[in-house]
Amino acid sequence: MRVRKIANAPVSFGVFELSDAPPPLTPDEMVRALADAGYEGIDSGPIGYLGTGSELTDRLAGAGLLLAGGWVDLRYEDADAYASGLPALEAALDVFAAAPAGDLPPRPTLACSSSAERFARPGGSVPGLAASEWPAFAARIQEATDRCRERGFEPAFHHHLGTNVETPQDVERLLELTDVHLCLDTGHLLLAGGDPVECLRAWAERVDHVHIKDGDTKILAQALADGVDLRELMGRGGFARLGEGELDLPAVVRTLDEIDYEGWVIIEQDTLPGRRSVAQNIADQAANRQMLKDLGL
Repeated sequence: MRVRKIANAPVSFGVFELSDAPPPLTPDEMVRALADAGYEGIDSGPIGYLGTGSELTDRLAGAGLLLAGGWVDLRYEDADAYASGLPALEAALDVFAAAPAGDLPPRPTLACSSSAERFARPGGSVPGLAASEWPAFAARIQEATDRCRERGFEPAFHHHLGTNVETPQDVERLLELTDVHLCLDTGHLLLAGGDPVECLRAWAERVDHVHIKDGDTKILAQALADGVDLRELMGRGGFARLGEGELDLPAVVRTLDEIDYEGWVIIEQDTLPGRRSVAQNIADQAANRQMLKDLGL
C-alpha cells in the first residue's frame, strides 16, 4: 500500500525568513491550525522557526504533526559562497535528525539561492546559466546531495522561480548532470512555462517530493508589466488558493496515482507577511486541504 501524507508550510502564512515581520499567529497556533484542518505534517520553514531539538519535537508531537522537510538554499554558482553555506546545510540536517520519527522521514529540500536577474523578472524570460557554467554548478549540487545521503537523508531539489533552476529546460539539465531526486512544485512550474501534469509523467522516476500550489499567469503578466519582482508577485496572489488559479488539480492528482507516487505532498500558497489576515490564512489552508480530500488525497 502506497504511503502518502499531506503537509503544509509556514510560507502559506508569509514566513520565509526568520527576519520577516512576525506573523499574526505563533508557531504553536500555526501547527494547531494545520492539525485541526487535517494535515499530517508541516515543512520547517526557515530553520529554527519551529524550534530545534526538544522544542521542535514537543511542538510537533503536541499537535500530532510530523516534519515533512525543510528548505536549504546554497549559492551553487559560486564556489566560495557555496563552501561558506555548507555549515547551514549541516545545521539543517541536525534539525531534521532530531525531528519526531515517522514512516515518511523529512526531506531536505535543496534549492538555489536567488538569481538577482531572474528574481526581478520571474517566469522564464531571463536567461539562466551559460552552458559552460552548468558542469561546476551541477557538481556542487551533487556534492550537497551526497552530504545529505551521508547523514541518512535523501534530499530533493526544488526548482523555483527567480533562481538558476527555474524553467523545465533548467530542470532537464539538472536531472541530466546529477542523480538528485526532484521536488516538483506545480505552481512554480506553471508560472515558469511548464505543464505540471506532463512534467510529472516525464520525470516520474526522479520525483519523490511534491509541492502542490496553484498559479495565475495573468497576475504574473501584470507583475512583469509593472516591473515588480518575485516577492511582490507572491504578495499580489500569483500563487492562488487551490482551484482559483490555472492548475489542473484533478489531473495532477490522477497523475500522482498513475505514476504510483509515494511520499509527502505539501500544499503551499506562498504569500507575504501582512497581506492576508490570520483568519484568511487559516481558512485558505483548511479549504486547500478539503479540496485535496475531495479528490481522494
